Formats: sequence, structure tokens, C-alpha cells
Amino acid sequence: MQTLLIIYILIFGLVIGCFLNVCISRIPQKQSIIRPPSRCSNCGTTLRPLDLVPVFSFVFLKGKCRYCGEKVSAVNPIVEVITAIVFVALYLEYSLTVEFGAMALLSCILICIAFIDAEYRIIPNGFIITGLISGLVLFLYNLFYPVDMFGDRVWFNPILGFIVGTSFLLIVSLVGMLVYKSDDAMGMGDIKLFAVIGLFLGWRMTIISLMLSVFSAAIGCVLLFILKKNNRKSTIAFGPYIAIGTFITIIYGWNLLEQYMTLLK
Repeated sequence: MQTLLIIYILIFGLVIGCFLNVCISRIPQKQSIIRPPSRCSNCGTTLRPLDLVPVFSFVFLKGKCRYCGEKVSAVNPIVEVITAIVFVALYLEYSLTVEFGAMALLSCILICIAFIDAEYRIIPNGFIITGLISGLVLFLYNLFYPVDMFGDRVWFNPILGFIVGTSFLLIVSLVGMLVYKSDDAMGMGDIKLFAVIGLFLGWRMTIISLMLSVFSAAIGCVLLFILKKNNRKSTIAFGPYIAIGTFITIIYGWNLLEQYMTLLK
């Protein structure tokens, strides 16, 4: 039964990943995610259901459009696979609980932002608004049924997470502006994104997420420098690293905090 349920969640994740691809491709272009139906970006042909089967259509069609033969972006199956893996990992960690639903929604937002920010260097406000509204719903739910992710029964824990997440990056942004005399030392989109993360994770896990996001970005910068993709003056899209750091926190955050506290004893 457990195996069958995991398969269902895997398939569900693939389907959701297919929808996220629509969001990733259309929202930066300020297009509707509902209409028109999916179509080839090269020939404009409306795609049929068999052309839209997550991952399998890409594999069977060898990464090309069935109608014009133009190559299809490999981002599509990557997003679908990542979403499916994330959903299964969340299920194994939280089972079918409110935490699973909340963290799955946050993960979907982060996946979209990661790929959009990597390509366009923007974090659309629509994702932030969706996250803030959803985080507020989770906050209200926590008033009556405490959410385990927050780690305590303090009702204002998510508000502290909101403050911690935004305050730290806002200070970094202000210091960066003074030091580098630049207005884009830290994008406001990153700051607003951590407001969302704070509402979902609470203040303790928000701190862990911040640390892991910065650590992930540092590793990414070093790798890009070694590969000669960036130089010392290059800017980076922080969104993908926030997504990585936050997902690690969602799965392992409390374990990491416990190990750290053990070291301090």
C-alpha cells in the first residue's frame, strides 16, 4: 500500500511539474497560464494530450516537436522530475498531513522562482502574493492546530520568521548598497521571498534556510568561477540557491539544528 501511494504521489508530482512548466514559461512574459492551450513555441501548433505526458512525451519524441521537429527545451522534463522527487521526499518526511500540503505548495513556488530567476533575473510578484496569502492561511491554522514545523506552540512564531527573513536580507542589501555604491546589491524579490519562507517555516528554520541558501550560493559562485562562467564582478541569481537551501531545511532543518545544539554542549 505504501509503495502504491508513493507511485501515486510521484505521478501527481509529474503532473504538477507539467503545470509549473506553464507558469515558468508564461508568467515572465505576462501571459495567461490558462489560455491559450499549450502549443509549440516554434510552429504554434496546439499540442495534443499525447504530446503533454510528463517526461515520457519528451523521451519518446526525442526532445523534439512532433509537428515541426524543433528541439524542445530540456527544462520541461527537468522541472517535472524535480517536482515529482520533491513531492515524494515531502511525503516520506511528513506523510499526508497539513505540513505536507503546505511544504508542497512552498516547494512549487520555489521551483518556479528558481528557474525564472535563473533565466530572467526576476522574481514575479504573483508568486510572492500567492505565498503570502498561503502563509497567512497557515498562520491562522496554527492558531488552532499547532504546526510541527514551527517547533513550538508560540502563536507569533511565523511572524518572527517573517521579520527574521526580511530583516537580515534587507540589512545585507543596505550594506551592499553602501559598500558597492549599487542599487542592486540584493534584489527586493529575494527579500520578499524570505518573507514568504518565514511565514511557512517559522523563525528557527528561517535562520537555517538563510544560512544554507548563502552557503549554497557560495559553492555555486566558486563552481561558476572555476568553470569560467562568472568573474569576480559578476552578479548571480540568488533565487535558485534560496530554493535549494529552503528545501534542504524543509527536509533536514530540525536534524541540522539538533546536531548543532549538540556540538555546543
